[in-house]
Amino acid sequence: MSARLAVVDDEAMARKRLGKAFTRDGCDVALFPDAESFLEQSGQAPFDVALLDMRLPGISGLEALKRLKKHGADTEVILVTGFGSLETAIEAIKLGAYHFVTKPAKLAEIRSLVQGACDKVAMGRENRRLRQALREETGLESMIGASQSMREVFELIRKIAPVGCNVLIEGASGTGKALVARAIHRLSTRKDQAFVSFNCGGFTEELISSELFGYEKGAFTGAAATRVGLLESAGGGTVFLDEIGEMPLSMQVKLLHVIQERQILRVGGVRPIDLDIRVIAATNRDLKQEMAKGLFREDLYYRLNVVNIRLPRLTERKEDIPLLARHFMDKYSLLFHKVVGEVSPQALQILMSYGFPGNVRELENIVERAVALCDSQTLEVADLPRDLQQMDFASVEGERLESLEAVERRHIARVLARTGHNKGLAAQILEIPRTTLWRKLKQFQLD
Repeated sequence: MSARLAVVDDEAMARKRLGKAFTRDGCDVALFPDAESFLEQSGQAPFDVALLDMRLPGISGLEALKRLKKHGADTEVILVTGFGSLETAIEAIKLGAYHFVTKPAKLAEIRSLVQGACDKVAMGRENRRLRQALREETGLESMIGASQSMREVFELIRKIAPVGCNVLIEGASGTGKALVARAIHRLSTRKDQAFVSFNCGGFTEELISSELFGYEKGAFTGAAATRVGLLESAGGGTVFLDEIGEMPLSMQVKLLHVIQERQILRVGGVRPIDLDIRVIAATNRDLKQEMAKGLFREDLYYRLNVVNIRLPRLTERKEDIPLLARHFMDKYSLLFHKVVGEVSPQALQILMSYGFPGNVRELENIVERAVALCDSQTLEVADLPRDLQQMDFASVEGERLESLEAVERRHIARVLARTGHNKGLAAQILEIPRTTLWRKLKQFQLD
């Protein structure tokens, strides 16, 4: 047995006995008469395992455990007490204790518990090492998924990333289109050059033109100096054009020229500038329908759609929900200095049954909120948003009536999902004015 072990006990004889025994076993042992000195030392260099007495002068063992876990320490804690009760044991485990043992405990029993805690620490480190090695090897460290549909996406990314062709990514809002674009860039021969992102939605032609192409000094009122555009600044790298379906037709013509001629002309400029970029575009619209309506150029579509990557909705890969939830719990536990490592079966059942109109982005938002509110190491139903808590699942709460607001929210989310988030069509199906739908989306945080 080789580990950094802390023995925290106000009884000198008990401290010395355990310290001597585990030193013989090969542990690096530190002895503490109180929780304050232990916590101070642990803050400087965390221990692998701590044998922590419940009743201590000053800070109690339970309070020390709470503070230790609050600051994200990986230390496995075995609580020792001469006044054991079932309630205390349950509270200790909920706070993140590895085990709870009542005095007088045999040395063999304590040895077995410490060995198990050491094995858990070692396994956790090895898992983190393997995950990091796998991420570095694949270049897909920001993308989570084990479903067949996502494995196919990962394989396609690996195939086309080194090729250098243009790519069109299609998928609903929140499915991870920007993550795919960045993964392609990281795995490409352009990975050491710039990755420039631009959202084409909601801007005028003039603003898009000046942002993408730049402008010469004096090109228009206020152009006091020459400005390099985003396309030019990405020279040698990758340009990611998000929501390409919302680009005005007049700008589509200019973008087509850039892709065909590999040159740009700054606003107010007269000299073409050679360009070496890879274009990755993304959309949540059906561009073939947009072409049929005359809203998207066919020639530009085929220039962009050399390789097409379609991202599935979260409801199409539900088996990834536990993996994603765990990933987001780890992310926000670190950010919020908490240790939330598990989801209760009831909470997970709700997540698995929910429709997620906002896809992975909505799941991340739900988990972020839950981790912020969670008071233990396990995410419970009470930590989820109220409308999710009220969802009617016989396997979770038995028969339970939903509020009218929850039913309305769920129905609107379902209609939006079925219509591909086409708000005009959704309003017609719901038989309400678009302004009313807009207010409902704001009210239910579905926009």
